[in-house]
Amino acid sequence: MSSSSGEEKKTGAARTATTVLQLKHPSLTAIPDDPTARDRYLRRLLAADEARVNSLQLRNNNRAAAAFTQSSSAEVPLTSGIRFQTLNYVTTISLGGSSAAATNLTVIVDTGSDLTWVQCKPCSSCYAQRDPLFDPAGSATYAPVRCNASACASSLKAATGMPGSCAATTTTDKCYYALAYGDGSFSRGVLATDTLALGTDKLDGFVFGCGLSNRGLFGGTAGLMGLGRTELSLVSQTASRYGGAFSYCLPATTSGEVSGSLSLGGEASSYRNTTPVAYTRMIADPAQPPFYFLNVTGAAVGGAPVSAAGFGASNVLIDSGTVITRLAPSVYRAVRAEFTQQFGAAAGYPAAPGFSILDTCYDLTGHDEVKVPLLTLRMEGGAEVMVEAAGMLFVVRKDGSQVCLAMASLSYEDQTQIIGNYQQKNKRVVYDTVGSRIGFADEDCSYV
Repeated sequence: MSSSSGEEKKTGAARTATTVLQLKHPSLTAIPDDPTARDRYLRRLLAADEARVNSLQLRNNNRAAAAFTQSSSAEVPLTSGIRFQTLNYVTTISLGGSSAAATNLTVIVDTGSDLTWVQCKPCSSCYAQRDPLFDPAGSATYAPVRCNASACASSLKAATGMPGSCAATTTTDKCYYALAYGDGSFSRGVLATDTLALGTDKLDGFVFGCGLSNRGLFGGTAGLMGLGRTELSLVSQTASRYGGAFSYCLPATTSGEVSGSLSLGGEASSYRNTTPVAYTRMIADPAQPPFYFLNVTGAAVGGAPVSAAGFGASNVLIDSGTVITRLAPSVYRAVRAEFTQQFGAAAGYPAAPGFSILDTCYDLTGHDEVKVPLLTLRMEGGAEVMVEAAGMLFVVRKDGSQVCLAMASLSYEDQTQIIGNYQQKNKRVVYDTVGSRIGFADEDCSYV
């Protein structure tokens, strides 16, 4: 079954260059074919997403900033994390001084976190990961952060909510971190520095968490890349090199053969956008300073405007680490009603049972192609983001007998609304922290 929007893409201006990391959703073969096993697998992943959303409602940290020597930009591949038992996107970094000693590590890319951390030897309590554990003993450039360093006190507290604890003796002087997430996940270990490689760029003295005790919803990845806004985030630590700007393009497919990109730096030469980048104001929320917020002022479904009390009433979080978009109850009801009218009642597709957090589902058995009404979000300042067809429907059953609207309602009107990664597919999303703006453009994110 394929989907089409029936809406034309505009062609846009040519762009100039940047260095890129791959972003991936690895192979879809990780999702079981057996209906019962597939049901159980997807319920677990959506439950993990719900736990993250609940934890984001509770977060209330402070933030800050740091740097490296001047350069221009870096770009790395970004892919689906499905092979690693996660619906988030992953990329590969390298830690260690020399090319021979460096360890390649697959990490979740998360705009809602600050501290980058990986599991390390000797691990007292680690979850199973696919890559080899990082071994600090094998890196000549590895060094623990000292107890009296600012990174161990104010910077770490801003990034994690807790200052470091010290173990200073005649033979050791180490700063220990403890990072806890609201969903019960955690990482604990030594705060350290080492050489970080992002594609061909090498960054000396990068501060990260060397996790010795870790548990939680990280799938089989080696850890997490923090793209938040405090001193210890990757964005802040590389601000003098990349100018405090980054962007990503999330591929719609979960094929391991296809990757999107994570670009560090403000140059746009590697972009392949088909529409100009349209910007909206990046909003800082004093109650939740770590996150990137914007203001959604309105919406349309299939071109038909919808109205709701929740538009413009509060800040909306844009987050690469949340999967399914969460809307205020008034907004979700309005969007669902218009979608149901156009896709269900008018098109005649029969209803199917809800699934996990998704309550609006259809039986599309026997339809090779369906026309999907698309959601357009209108931002403060006039920017518009049209969710593509792949971001509108969540396929529960491979035979099409249970396909759901890929959005969910929050419990209360005053909770934080979130634009998840499922609705950001095939978009170039630009974060300009210096200019305090977030940009969006259409782009085919299927980089090979």
